[in-house]
Amino acid sequence: MDLGFNNVHVLITGASGGIGSVITKLFLEHGARVTAQYNTKLGLLEASDKLHPVKANVVDADSVRQLFVTAGEGFKQEVQVLIGQLKLHLCMATDAQRDVKPVCHGIWVKEEVDLVDMEPAQWTQTISVNVFGTLLVVREFLRNLRTPRKGYEPDMSKVAVTVMGSTCGEFGEKGHIDYACGSSGLQFGIVRTLKHELVKIAPQGRINSVCPGWVNTPMAGLFIEDEEGVNKTLSDTPLKRIAQPIDVANQVLVLASNKISTHVTGASVLVAGGISY
Repeated sequence: MDLGFNNVHVLITGASGGIGSVITKLFLEHGARVTAQYNTKLGLLEASDKLHPVKANVVDADSVRQLFVTAGEGFKQEVQVLIGQLKLHLCMATDAQRDVKPVCHGIWVKEEVDLVDMEPAQWTQTISVNVFGTLLVVREFLRNLRTPRKGYEPDMSKVAVTVMGSTCGEFGEKGHIDYACGSSGLQFGIVRTLKHELVKIAPQGRINSVCPGWVNTPMAGLFIEDEEGVNKTLSDTPLKRIAQPIDVANQVLVLASNKISTHVTGASVLVAGGISY
């Protein structure tokens, strides 16, 4: 089925991880030109003449600006579809210092900490990376659409943004109020505000979010290996399985397609097997 991505320039942030690499491969299979942002390692991506990997720090304004410059020059076309892949959040915190390191450009601290015991530095960093990083990337995307470089003009009818939220942003998560606030900010605050602002620049432009629960990726390995935790999660999940990366990638592809999601914007789609808390 033609989903309308042939030679469309797609920028995917966090493209080298377990979910991001599957999203990247899926867009390539559908004919897109993909700029794949990665943070430290290229990881699982394979070479292709339609794939342009770019290393960039998406929580640094100058790096984000250069990311879009490099992306446009790579395919002689401004980015038309933006996929903010924010779901690889599993981070380790040391017992002594609770050092938090971003993976791709999202943060999720493994240990549960109730608000009463949480240090301001934790929620400041989590929300800053998850929300601030997204705002930087989307802002630069919008600026390049509004004032494209000569000869790089995009097809405005293809414009779409999909960001990655989570079930935590929908239902909350005990011991992770920082991440819940950040996710809610993405899938509700950002998406439902920008659906009004995006159309000022691209009248057919759309923005949506995909919100997975647990996904079977290497980064989720510690949880997947916890039989008790998995059983508890599955007991609340009607479809009785943990999502695979392709489950998430398929939904991202669908929402980004101007052919089959033409009238879908401002939506947050749960990909979590029907789980509810």
